[in-house]
Amino acid sequence: MTPDECFDDILDELTPEGVHTATMFGSRALKRETKVFAVVHTEDAVFRLGRGTPAHADALALDGAELFDPSGRGRPMKDWVRVPAEHTDHWLPFAQAALAYLRGA
Repeated sequence: MTPDECFDDILDELTPEGVHTATMFGSRALKRETKVFAVVHTEDAVFRLGRGTPAHADALALDGAELFDPSGRGRPMKDWVRVPAEHTDHWLPFAQAALAYLRGA
């Protein structure tokens, strides 16, 4: 499954919860109301999991995952984790966790 196909499946799963597509950093994103919580960036996914949450730690524990630094200048967004495409099987649970974090933030 390609990253875009995986992202489409996540959208299908979360649409009943008021999730729709948007654009962030020039990439496809998932949004609820006015807040983006997930983005496909290049071939990877980026999730706003919230620094210090169990999901944030779980995501960073995956091989190749890192804090998201959209500028590439060593200033990562500490709530956001980039999860490589090799871990698409984790994307739906992280999207669900990011949506839950968004609701509680």
